[in-house]
Amino acid sequence: MTAARPSPAPRTRFVRAVTWTVSLLLAFAVVPAAVRPTAARADNPIVQHVYTADPAPLVYNGRVYLYTGHDEDGSTYFTMKDWRVWSSADMVNWTDHGSPLSLATFSWASSDAWAGQAVQRNGRFYWYVPVKNRATGRMAIGVAVSDSPTGPFRDALGHPLVENGEIDPTVFIDDDGQAYLYWGNPNLWYVRLNADMTSYSGSATRIPLTTAGFGTRTGDPDRPTLYEEGPWVYRRNGLYYLVFAARCCSEFIAYSTAPGPTGPWTYRGTVMPTQGSSFTNHPGIVDFKGGSYFFYHNGALPGGGGFTRSVAVERFSYNADGTIPTIGMTTAGAPQVGTLDPYVRQEAETIAWGSGIETEPAGEGGRDVGWIDDGDFVKVKGVAFGTGASSFTARVSSGSAGGTVELRLGSPSGTLVGRCGVPNTGGWQAWTSVTCPVSGATGTQDLFLRFTGGSGYLLNMDWWRFTPRATAAAPR
Repeated sequence: MTAARPSPAPRTRFVRAVTWTVSLLLAFAVVPAAVRPTAARADNPIVQHVYTADPAPLVYNGRVYLYTGHDEDGSTYFTMKDWRVWSSADMVNWTDHGSPLSLATFSWASSDAWAGQAVQRNGRFYWYVPVKNRATGRMAIGVAVSDSPTGPFRDALGHPLVENGEIDPTVFIDDDGQAYLYWGNPNLWYVRLNADMTSYSGSATRIPLTTAGFGTRTGDPDRPTLYEEGPWVYRRNGLYYLVFAARCCSEFIAYSTAPGPTGPWTYRGTVMPTQGSSFTNHPGIVDFKGGSYFFYHNGALPGGGGFTRSVAVERFSYNADGTIPTIGMTTAGAPQVGTLDPYVRQEAETIAWGSGIETEPAGEGGRDVGWIDDGDFVKVKGVAFGTGASSFTARVSSGSAGGTVELRLGSPSGTLVGRCGVPNTGGWQAWTSVTCPVSGATGTQDLFLRFTGGSGYLLNMDWWRFTPRATAAAPR
């Protein structure tokens, strides 16, 4: 048996510190009780094992890829060193792809891995991020590139794409193929990107921040409009939308529209009012599989706040005239689109809700769920068992005495349909497959993988898969 596994560092297992039911109710105390969902339905925030911020969704090849910042545990400032990627095919079960981009990617950057956005063009993925330029001490916009939406990403230029001390880049590619990079706080700028997406034509243009275009702020003569930061630009039905974080602090989300990508802009009102326990917010909007989705962040996890934030999502519908309705934060989040197939390999790090777990790079590739203690669990939502499953197989490892994977339906203490024992495998990255019988898993259910055992860390899990129950052949 190997020595006891050290605690994950620098990660803090904050989710287990406070029960998720209580923490969510406290975090959303600003939501009227009449509309607060029950804790059992909670799926927001969509990531629970690390703090995430500044969501930037991208729809590609039947999935939503979500690019986020990463607030360090216990931060008392915007202490951010890397970016993270997640993806989902159903808007509720999110796969953790780890960190394919960090400050270390940019040799010229010294700190501040803040809010960015990734876009796809001609089969390549370009991630625009603000970082501090070591040589000048100013914020600058860098661009990284990859052949995959999940990376790894490399610095495309070896120097800033543009630098004027301002932050929060967003990129929009118009229907005619012209791409635009927007960014700015306290101002709002844009440049026209060339087709290579790593250079631009002309010089940076400052968008006039008029009260007609961006609303009226009172009490600050230096900031007469509501525009603060975090622009997000897109086109829908011939109308251009610019959604932004408004009036710090605390921020709310507002938007303006225009007949063209450079204006003139007309202020349209509030998208998400000030709420939650973060004094900042950051928008991202996409359409996916027939629905429209608004991504944002709050401070809803245990230990959460303005410097330890968490990304969440809501589904919404545009009004008939194209305006965006007012959207409130919920603990329920977006409804599931379709179901999850348990009879194909599913990554263990595909999670609707996790309690106590962490993820890490796996020795066989990808990531695994680890740092598992007795009582920890993973929820996978909307699993389509159909006529029934006969067995369950998981790829596991353990450097301790191991433990048991309980297969439960509906809740962590719900109907038990199977139990898989995990032995000591000779190391935390010494992988083996275990299989156990399953009985009673039919229909579409929320699946809970609940881990039990002795003290200390029990096991890691890389992937899992059910086997369907054999059906009788039809008579001839």
